[in-house]
Amino acid sequence: MFKKQILIAAFAILSISAFAQETTFGVKAGVNFSSIGGDDTEEIDGRTGFHVGGLAEIMFTDQFGIQPELLYSMQGATSEDTPAGISIKEELKLDYLTLPVLAKYKFAPGWNLHLGPQIGFLLNAKNESEVFYEGETESESEDLKDYVSSIDFGLSGGFGYELDMGVFFDARYYLGLSDINDDNEELDSDYSVHNNVIQLSVGYKF
Repeated sequence: MFKKQILIAAFAILSISAFAQETTFGVKAGVNFSSIGGDDTEEIDGRTGFHVGGLAEIMFTDQFGIQPELLYSMQGATSEDTPAGISIKEELKLDYLTLPVLAKYKFAPGWNLHLGPQIGFLLNAKNESEVFYEGETESESEDLKDYVSSIDFGLSGGFGYELDMGVFFDARYYLGLSDINDDNEELDSDYSVHNNVIQLSVGYKF
């Protein structure tokens, strides 16, 4: 289903680019510092991952334009507990294909602000756990894709700096607005959690 949605978005972006003053393309990659917010998440820690993908910068004037991106993004969270002398470490791994469409404003030479909606399509969802007890370790991996919403939606925004040679740097925060919990049968319907991600990126525009 998400392939159809991506094709629709790509067609819309190509149509918009016909009115652009200038369109450039690029690639980017970087680190993710992700977490899960919402109900009963006080004891949950962040997960460090990465993101990689491509972008198009569509400028309508020298200062204002839009920047759609298509990124593979590793997100999720971690937790650690030590009940009765047992050490339990868990890592929630959520992998998304994300499509942010950002309004971009170049407010000074080299500098820009960007803000806009982002939709994410869930690729994988796993919980990996390790239990340490009396010198022994037991590992387990559980597929959670049936319990995590296939679509994530939120707002993404930040700032960036670009060198004359085309190399650029971005710092961005993503605030998930949709509930990623899809386990409506076992959990109370009021239980809601969402993604939060800090992204630091380096890229190059052609």
